[in-house]
Amino acid sequence: MGQHIEVESTRVVNDSVMVTTNRSFTGADGEGFTSQDEAADIDTFGAKLSIDLFESDDEISRVHVASNVVVVTRNGGWSDEGTDGISKVITDFFLFY
Repeated sequence: MGQHIEVESTRVVNDSVMVTTNRSFTGADGEGFTSQDEAADIDTFGAKLSIDLFESDDEISRVHVASNVVVVTRNGGWSDEGTDGISKVITDFFLFY
């Protein structure tokens, strides 16, 4: 159940990728995390999405979620495979069965 989130655009700048979606995850102030453990005790969509992203790639060093924009920083930069992987995590975030 649930619905897919549409990824409207991705833009890579150095070691970060900015993903714009059709859904808001947080308020305008946003939330940022530097580890899965840091997000673990927080019960928000931004924290839960951050955990899923950290679990998907060991090289992710920071996730910042503000409204409908997710910025993910990865040690070593991004390949097409890497951006496709986080796009899938974001697209499937609201799906549950």
